Amino acid sequence: MIRASFLKGPYFPYALAFALAIYSIGVSVFFHSCSSPFLAPKPVLHYFLSSDPVSHAFPSVPLKVYMYDLPRKFTYGVIEDYLRARSIDVNGPSGLRYPGHQHSAEWFLFLHLQKPLAERVSPPAIRVDRVEDADVFYVPFFSSLSLLVNYTGVGSSPVSYSDEKMQRELVEWLGKRDAWNRNRGRDHVIVCQDPNALHFVIDYFRNSILLVSDFGRLNPDQGSWWKDVVLPYTHRIDSYINENITLERNTLLFFMGNRYRKEGGKVRDELFKVLENEEGMVIKHGIQSREGRRLAARGMRTSKFCLHPAGDTPSACRLFDAIVSICVPVVVSDDIELPFEDELDYTKFSIFVPTKDAIQPGYLASMLQQISNARLQQYQEELRKIRNYFEYGEPDGAVDYIWRAVAKKLPQVRTMIHQDKRGRNANMTSVCKKGLKDGLPAFDTGI
Repeated sequence: MIRASFLKGPYFPYALAFALAIYSIGVSVFFHSCSSPFLAPKPVLHYFLSSDPVSHAFPSVPLKVYMYDLPRKFTYGVIEDYLRARSIDVNGPSGLRYPGHQHSAEWFLFLHLQKPLAERVSPPAIRVDRVEDADVFYVPFFSSLSLLVNYTGVGSSPVSYSDEKMQRELVEWLGKRDAWNRNRGRDHVIVCQDPNALHFVIDYFRNSILLVSDFGRLNPDQGSWWKDVVLPYTHRIDSYINENITLERNTLLFFMGNRYRKEGGKVRDELFKVLENEEGMVIKHGIQSREGRRLAARGMRTSKFCLHPAGDTPSACRLFDAIVSICVPVVVSDDIELPFEDELDYTKFSIFVPTKDAIQPGYLASMLQQISNARLQQYQEELRKIRNYFEYGEPDGAVDYIWRAVAKKLPQVRTMIHQDKRGRNANMTSVCKKGLKDGLPAFDTGI
């Protein structure tokens, strides 16, 4: 009980002010904690600092990545077998180079972690040498290239190579690693960017953070936006670096690509039927080749809008070719998943058209013709601001943003690991289904 003499004494006002200050701080901390989407240790919170896409500022605390020193056959050996299958000398003057293709993220991520830290400025991820220091473990298997080694119809030199055998040997190798077994692979990261990559063993990696192009060929219990990261394709045409971009582009809408695709890509044939004779539009069937890429680059750079229909899966490299060509993408793919969408508002530089509308005769032509020059210029300026997100070979480019996206998965991953430890069979799919039932994301707290 407080004495009356103290209340009347000279020190009471100071004591009261001190008590109110402590109370104010306590209330502030309490409400800040309650409003935070994740209650995580301070280093993790650094990964969630908002970023202005123009400033490209990365977290002050980098993600610590332990990259496995895999047997050579899973990395450079895949390149050698790919070259041998095409009768290319692996000891040639150009050295051992990774073949360029649209799913080359695995190569750029591999190179990034081998680069000396002194050569990078404020990297979002650093390689650590000790398992106990790692936030995540990277498995640098060239899974997409492995799929292409014995691709039908290429090369004349017989190569004793089996992608399935390679996948199963990788699983066997990982199964002997303590770090993998400790958390059932939940804190492991692996690229399967080609929709068919790791096809034979994908169930083994269902707990891991998968780096994918989309979820078109994955079951809900194998991959989801909740734990995985969507990657941009490696654009197949050179970036348009002319800074004097003008509105004087002669073609209204451009598309050059395979007309006939499977699954959701069947919409391409329908689009050809309604667009190929429209005035001001160039809609051509084309295949991947050096000449095809040259013609596509010229077409995109002289067009205001570039069509991006679905491929065999909802995504395709054409979207990213359009972005680096400063050609406003017109996306006709209802189920498309997009990279870095927590940071990028694609509606600022792309146009999305429902498939059912796009295949109506005259719909796309009428819609695009009504877009003013001022609005078109806004789209183009936004494309220039954000295109570095999709440049793999540049500093402050796609690789940095991929690691940033991986870092943002850590709270979910750690939640699953902790639930595993107390005997609960944590499952990302149940988390997603619970939230998606009402069309909203939800956290499975286990309560």
